[in-house]
Amino acid sequence: QVQLVESGGGLVQAGDSLRLSCAASGRGFTLYEMGWFRQVPGKEREFVAAVGWTGANPAYADSVKGRFTISRDNAKKTAYLQMSGLKPEDTAVYYCAADNHYCSGYGCPRTREAGYDYWGQGTQVTVSS
Repeated sequence: QVQLVESGGGLVQAGDSLRLSCAASGRGFTLYEMGWFRQVPGKEREFVAAVGWTGANPAYADSVKGRFTISRDNAKKTAYLQMSGLKPEDTAVYYCAADNHYCSGYGCPRTREAGYDYWGQGTQVTVSS
């Protein structure tokens, strides 16, 4: 059984930075794909960023390109989301997602919810203006 635990959320001001972490636990798995999604009340969960096993060629939503950076430490089974230049519209619950199916080529890393089997409970990020 895979468990994902997010941390690092909080209340910040516009322009500030935050780093979210997603720690995976469990045995007998390799989480090839890891991603971040976010959701605000009344709206669907949306893709933020994703990274494959090697960390090369990460994918980002247009709304966060140039401001957010996704990375991972495979030895620690942890993914990170470094968020800079935060805006009030970044306020949301941020969810970590992971999948143990290898993905290569077109469409990878996965940017859709359906591509992930494991999800964390979420961490709140609030950006005040």
